[in-house]
Amino acid sequence: MTSGTSPLATRLPQRVAADPSRVITQLFVPGQEGFEQQESRASAVLKRILALSDDDVDAALSDLAVRFDGRHRDLNGTFARHARELADRLDPDRDLSAARTLLLGATFTSEYSIEGAALCNPSIVAHPDQAGVPAGSLRFAMSVRGIGEGHRSTIGFRSGVVDASGRAVIDVAGPFAGTAAATPAPLDKAVFRAELAGVRGAGEVADFVLRALGDRFTHGQLEERLAKLRRGLATRNRAEQTIALVRDIAERFYAVEFDSETELSERVLWPAIAAEGAGMEDARFVRFTEDDGSVSYYATYTAYSGSTISQQLLTTTDFRSFTSGPLVGPAAANKGLALFPRKIGGLYAAMSRADRENNTVAFADHLSVWPSASPCQTPTESWEALQLGNCGAPIETEAGWLVLTHGVGPMRTYSIGALLLDLDDPTTVIGRLRHPLLSPAPDEQNGYVPNVVYSCGALVHADTLVIPYGIADGAIGLATVPLPDLVAELTA
Repeated sequence: MTSGTSPLATRLPQRVAADPSRVITQLFVPGQEGFEQQESRASAVLKRILALSDDDVDAALSDLAVRFDGRHRDLNGTFARHARELADRLDPDRDLSAARTLLLGATFTSEYSIEGAALCNPSIVAHPDQAGVPAGSLRFAMSVRGIGEGHRSTIGFRSGVVDASGRAVIDVAGPFAGTAAATPAPLDKAVFRAELAGVRGAGEVADFVLRALGDRFTHGQLEERLAKLRRGLATRNRAEQTIALVRDIAERFYAVEFDSETELSERVLWPAIAAEGAGMEDARFVRFTEDDGSVSYYATYTAYSGSTISQQLLTTTDFRSFTSGPLVGPAAANKGLALFPRKIGGLYAAMSRADRENNTVAFADHLSVWPSASPCQTPTESWEALQLGNCGAPIETEAGWLVLTHGVGPMRTYSIGALLLDLDDPTTVIGRLRHPLLSPAPDEQNGYVPNVVYSCGALVHADTLVIPYGIADGAIGLATVPLPDLVAELTA
């Protein structure tokens, strides 16, 4: 069996398709859009808006009100905010009417369809808020990868419920989608040490910058150290290059907070730094239980700059406030790091695919620094001959760590398989499926990326494994597997 569905898996009828009407607003600067990156034409456009008659302004605003009614939360607030971006180009002695100010902001605003090209790579975890859920049911939070114009990826969200029988339903998304502004987040010395350790000639400069800083420090404190460094550049070789690298690392630490009035499905994490300028891909969420019993939600994801990839770690407790920072070290050098939901033997653990084709297990004493990985699983079956990887965070069962895998085989077909790893030593494989749990069915072959079923994380509830999966990057479906039956096959 190399295609279709394993007898263990049942596809549920619901599918969530990419929806081009899910749009966010962006500041639009003529002359700097797309690939042009020419001198801004903002001043010329501004003069045209100022030259319009009051009647023309009112007519244009009326047209906007009709065409964009119901598409955004507080669109006029967005127009006003974008108009303020042009304050330095306006004559301070000229009073603009409220209407003209709104039209000015609207002229420098555009929509971006976050799912205009594709919707894929879902990951689900138990929702932090279980209020009002029927007895025996579980509310879940699901991350999704939306792909829009220019193949730029964002991280979005949905919610849903798994009932007491293990049947899952994804909720209808809210009517709006929106982003939130990124702000600087505290910096982590261990990350800088790890990133700079392998850079030739950076050691002395790194020591000077970091030795006076604590384990956690602010962007302002870092800049103070860099300013002191600049006063002694003549005696430090390669200091300028190291300063640039330090600032690149620092930029990758940021925070995002959404308004409390927004629904989970409205919140869109938009690329905020140069490292992820072309997209935020494949978030793998895990509900992580700390040593003291507290719970945090972490997600590893791929930051794509347009030419290089790196990995970032999202942290949240409520899916409203997020921080993001770099994941570094050889075991985090490629896509697809997936965290275990608790420490093992006092260490953080993760599934890694640093060598691009095998599943390995990494351990670390720091959540963001992953120095090495140990072999776990190599491709052996035809459906995984090209490469293996994980499909999200391992799931703890009494029999062992259940790891969903992805295998890539002939015609670049992506299928989903499964592994069972020892609870105390996850480099030890207890069992593996020889055949996929899911491969593209005939009605799942066509889409933005053909012949792909792919997940970034599943969960277990009511003795049922619930797998959300992307279908040819054009839609998201759900499949369920009886957990006892799957464990029995893996341990047979």
